[in-house]
Amino acid sequence: TTLTFLNLVALFVSPDIDALCACKVLQALFHCDQVQYTLVPVAGWQDLGTAFMEHKEQYQYFVLINCGANVDLLETLQPEEDSVFFICDTHRPVDVVNVYNDTQIKLLIKQDDDLGVPSYDDIFRDDEEDEEAGDDSGNESDGSAEPSGKRRRYDEDALERRIERQRARREWEARRSAALVMFELAWVMSKDTKDMLWWSVIGVTDQWVHDKIPHMKYVTDIATLQRHVSRHNHRNEDEENSLSIDCMRITFEYDLRLVLYQHWSLYESICNSCYTSCSFKLWSINGQKKLQEFLADMGLPLKQVRQKFNSMDMTIKENLREVIEESANKFSMKDIRVQTFAVHFGFKNRFLASDVVHAAAALLENVERDETPTDNFIKALDCLSRSNLERLHLGIALAKKKLKAIQQTVASCICTNLILSQGPFLYCHLLEGTPDVKLFSKPLALTLLCKYLLKAFVCSTRNKRCKILPLIMAAPLDVEKGTVIVLGIPPESETSDKKNFFGRAFEKAAESTSSRTLHDHFDTSVIELKMEDRGKFLDALIALLS
Repeated sequence: TTLTFLNLVALFVSPDIDALCACKVLQALFHCDQVQYTLVPVAGWQDLGTAFMEHKEQYQYFVLINCGANVDLLETLQPEEDSVFFICDTHRPVDVVNVYNDTQIKLLIKQDDDLGVPSYDDIFRDDEEDEEAGDDSGNESDGSAEPSGKRRRYDEDALERRIERQRARREWEARRSAALVMFELAWVMSKDTKDMLWWSVIGVTDQWVHDKIPHMKYVTDIATLQRHVSRHNHRNEDEENSLSIDCMRITFEYDLRLVLYQHWSLYESICNSCYTSCSFKLWSINGQKKLQEFLADMGLPLKQVRQKFNSMDMTIKENLREVIEESANKFSMKDIRVQTFAVHFGFKNRFLASDVVHAAAALLENVERDETPTDNFIKALDCLSRSNLERLHLGIALAKKKLKAIQQTVASCICTNLILSQGPFLYCHLLEGTPDVKLFSKPLALTLLCKYLLKAFVCSTRNKRCKILPLIMAAPLDVEKGTVIVLGIPPESETSDKKNFFGRAFEKAAESTSSRTLHDHFDTSVIELKMEDRGKFLDALIALLS
């Protein structure tokens, strides 16, 4: 509510789809209350620092979406004492100093979100001495006597050590979608709309598509959203009776895990979906044979399967999901259907939430034209509005190219044995000159490739030990500078908690070998590395994780 009375707010938004959706919800809320704001996309810590320097004179209030929670923000930005930061960030762990500074840092989180932080007394009080601290931690609680508005400077070594130990112990993970948090904020204020609800659906779906949350977390978030959808649909029943050309309807669906299938041919979608491609092992001749058997089992004419979904016979489309599910069960694909939502705009436009995630991600990381990251950010943001369906269709076309590139890269990595077991992890390095390699210099595209490649490898390897290993992937970033982008993901499993320990490991390995790295991403498991330092960096990682 504080924000309602402010005139000027600077809005710093990280480049991921959940953040874009949270941004859309907040923009709509600001519009309701006529709050003036400036929107600044920030791709990493350096961007955030620069953006803050440029805006700190004219702005007192800053909203950070999906960035800022996991470092000591006041230490990083060195703001004036009257600057206030509202942080809505899914990245965990939240830095312990941010949790206990309630004058300048306002964390937007649900009350039931366990931050896993020790109590204030355990960290900032003198009640239990550390053996090694000796006498140097005598007056740790002095800071509490200072005026609350003033930044407390705790310079005691013991306190520093305690905070460092707290930071060292924790693994990176993602929590509740920022878009969902913003939507629930709007709901509490009785200002939630159907558009806001749809954006929060896309935010949660983004976390699932890019493998940020465990499957059970996705299921519980979907259940929360389903209650809101029922409420909105019930509320609007009278209006919906007069179905207008520009009405919007959100429906809960138990739909197919076939990517973009309503905007593609069924055949292309099956070939380029991670779930089906890995189940059939489509990179092998045997897999191609299996696919033909599957199509035959469904009893669908090849002509129908290979043409655009829109042009398929209505009689086939009517019970297509049931037909596919029945055949999928025979081919050990027991969970080819997943709980999700669809939106209907007017009479003919229907999109699944995952369609929009893929389209927005493709626009956000478009490498086809030499456009600035900010241009791409604005286009991705635009495609989320129902008034911009052409842009959404453009995104879907780009997403198809991206998914084909991922499928081909996975096939070539598996067939040429590019995935190496390094002991405690698997490693794959995409070489300069690989087709579409430019696409994989972007974190979301590389994340999707990584997830897909690990699943494919687990399906194709006979080595049981390799099936439970995490994967580190490197791809060329800037050839002139000689840098690569490196990303680590946790082991592949349906029950995985998706916790990622690579951020801390990358820092330690770089430190111990003096490797030239840049840890600029808000997601700590993504770094930039000098190509020449790759060898020693990997050796240090192997030693560290063994």
